[in-house]
Amino acid sequence: MAADEVRAGAGAEATGGLTTLSDHVLRELEQLAIDLAREAGRFIVDERPRGLGVAETKSSATDVVTVMDQRCEQLLRARIGAARPHDAVLGEEEGSSHGTSGVTWVVDPIDGTVNYLYEIPAYCVSVGAVVGDPSRPGQWWPVAGAVFNPVSGELFHARSGAGAGLRLGEQATTLRVSGAHELAQSLVATGFGYRPEVRTRQGEVLLGLLPAIRDIRRAGSAALDLCSVAAGRVDAYYELGLNPWDLAAGWLIAQEAGAVVTGLAGRGPSHEMVVAAGPGIQNLLVQRLQEQVPG
Repeated sequence: MAADEVRAGAGAEATGGLTTLSDHVLRELEQLAIDLAREAGRFIVDERPRGLGVAETKSSATDVVTVMDQRCEQLLRARIGAARPHDAVLGEEEGSSHGTSGVTWVVDPIDGTVNYLYEIPAYCVSVGAVVGDPSRPGQWWPVAGAVFNPVSGELFHARSGAGAGLRLGEQATTLRVSGAHELAQSLVATGFGYRPEVRTRQGEVLLGLLPAIRDIRRAGSAALDLCSVAAGRVDAYYELGLNPWDLAAGWLIAQEAGAVVTGLAGRGPSHEMVVAAGPGIQNLLVQRLQEQVPG
């Protein structure tokens, strides 16, 4: 679905199984995403249990992080329910809730939980508003979103058709992808899953890609990686195994900054593969990845 289709109409109406939204509604959704991400980001920092860290009882520390994930998602759901009671919500911790408006909020309360556990300052709250069914690859589309890193204070945000921005304190910057046009000179970000068999496959893909690029970066947060593409901090990003909550807000932010965001073989971004890059190298990266991930 093209951006002008998202923007069509006054208010919201369902057409062809998707909901079209006016610019007024998109602005409201973007502002709500910003407010939600900021509040939730402050929450996970302020409410972080004292002494949480990687100690002798690593499993207990992981359990505490899970509790923080759950508490943060409950906060997001409560705020969304109060502001837009007819919208659906899909979250990493509590699954999906039903809505009637055609808008679904796809939220990740802590993207980069291992970084959060280790106090590595590369974690965030990701809040995206989407139309369509986010449980069905190719049947949904993000229309507004925000990603907030509460440690750096960086807030990335976008709405469909209006570009992407970065706010840091009183400073506001318009985001734009890098102008890279040679894969061999491109810095590429990626990530890895937790299951051994998935990591093994991801490692094989990376091994085949490394000779073709400048270098690789692994920050530990899919949402922040997509925002790094939007900001031109890396030239491209790819990853296998992403879920909608990893992807929703960052996809839109990267796209609105000029990135092309796809899967492989003409498919859209999904659990199978997400590839985000500037138009100068996106096809080259997809082609290279297709050699490593046949079919």
